[in-house]
Amino acid sequence: MTDIFALVDCNSFYVSCERIFRPDLNKKPVGVLSNNDGCIVALSKELKNLGIKRGTPAFRISHLIKKHHITLFSSNYTLYGDISARIMNVLSMFTPDLEIYSIDEAFLSFKGMEHFDLEKYAKEIKDIVWKWVGVPVSIGIGETKTLAKIANHIAKKYDKFGGIFNLVNHPQKKLVLSYVKVSDIWGIGNKYAEKLNRFGILNASQFIDCDEDFIEKEMTIVGLKTLKELKGVSCIVLDDYVKSKKQIISSKSFGKPISDFDDLMQAISSYLEIALEKLRKQHSVAGQMMIFLTTNPFKNSSQYANYVSASLEIPSAYSPGFIQIGRRLLKSIYKEGYQYKKVGVMISDIQKEEEAELDFFKTAYIDDKHKNIMDVFDKINRINGRNTIFYSSSGTDKKWAMRREFLSKRYTTNWKELPIVKAE
Repeated sequence: MTDIFALVDCNSFYVSCERIFRPDLNKKPVGVLSNNDGCIVALSKELKNLGIKRGTPAFRISHLIKKHHITLFSSNYTLYGDISARIMNVLSMFTPDLEIYSIDEAFLSFKGMEHFDLEKYAKEIKDIVWKWVGVPVSIGIGETKTLAKIANHIAKKYDKFGGIFNLVNHPQKKLVLSYVKVSDIWGIGNKYAEKLNRFGILNASQFIDCDEDFIEKEMTIVGLKTLKELKGVSCIVLDDYVKSKKQIISSKSFGKPISDFDDLMQAISSYLEIALEKLRKQHSVAGQMMIFLTTNPFKNSSQYANYVSASLEIPSAYSPGFIQIGRRLLKSIYKEGYQYKKVGVMISDIQKEEEAELDFFKTAYIDDKHKNIMDVFDKINRINGRNTIFYSSSGTDKKWAMRREFLSKRYTTNWKELPIVKAE
C-alpha cells in the first residue's frame, strides 16, 4: 500500500471560530488580539487586504477601525480549544490514523486509498467540517507529510483550487514545486534557506535536483530527510498519539502592574490550577515546581526579577499541596516597592501516575484520597465549565487579570453563555 497523507488546515482559525456565532462578520475585516489586547495575532483575509500585518499593535490601527468597520476580539482560548476538539473529532471519522499537529491542523493517513478519488474524498471532508462545525478548511494531499504541507499551502493560496490541492501523481509536479520558495518548505528554517539561496537554490524544484551527499553535509540528516520527502519517499511518520508534556508552564502578563503580595499570590494560585489541570489530564504527577516574577523591563522604573524552585516529598498532582508550596516560595523572593508585570509557575520532573517513584512511609498519589478529590474537582469543572469551583486562594476580584476588553462569549462550554436563537 502506498503512503498518502492529507493535511487539513483551518482557514484563519481564531477568526473563523468567532464568525461561527457572528455570521454578520463574514466577508468583513476581523482580527483577534494577543494577551492583554496587545497585538493582532490572527487576521481575516479582508483585514490583510487593508495592508495590516500579523503582530501589528492594536493602537496603531485605531484610526482605521471606524473607517473600515474593523471588528477586533480578545483571545478566547476556551472557545478556540473546544471548536478545535470538535473538528478533530469529525476528522477522525475519515481515517483510522490521525495526527493532531496543532490547534488548527491535522495530518490524516490515506494509506491504501491510492485508487480512491482523493479530491472528491477531500471535498467530502471539507464540506462535512463546514456543515457540522462551521469552520472553513484547506486540504493538501501528497505522498509524504512534507508534500502534503506544500499542497496545503497551494490550496490555501490560490482560490481557483477551491481549497483542495492534490500532489499525488501530479503530471506537472516539478513545475508546481518551482513556485514554492525553499523558505516555504516544511523543515527548512530561515538560516538554511539563506544558505541554499547563496548556492543558487531558490525553490523546491531546484532543491529536489540537489545531490543527497551535498544536502546531508550542508543541512545534516534532517535536511536529507526533507529532500527525500520531496522526492516522494516518506521519512516522517504519523504520530497518532499525544505526547505527554515533560514540563508545564503557566504564565501571563498582568493587565496592569501589581505590587501587593496577596494579588501576586492569587495569580500564582490561579496559574497553578491551570497547570495542574493539564498535568492530571495526561494522568501524570510532578515532583518539582518553580515560580518566577519580573517587573517590566521596558519601563523606566526600578527593575527586579527572580525565581525559586522546590522539590516535593513525593510526586503529586494535588492542587492544595502545590499552592501551599507556592506561597512559601513567593514569600522567599517577593520584595516590596516593585511594580510587577508578570509572574508564572513551571512544574517539572513529570512522570506517569503509575510509574511515579514510591516512598515507604508515604502513600503514592495514585492510591491517595487526594487523587479522588482532584478527580471529582476536575469532573465538576469539565461538566459545568472551568472555574465552576476553584480555590479561594485564586481570589474573586482579580485585579491582576489580563486585559480582555473585547472578549466574546464561551458559547459552547458555559451554560450561562449559550447562544440564544429566536424564531418568529
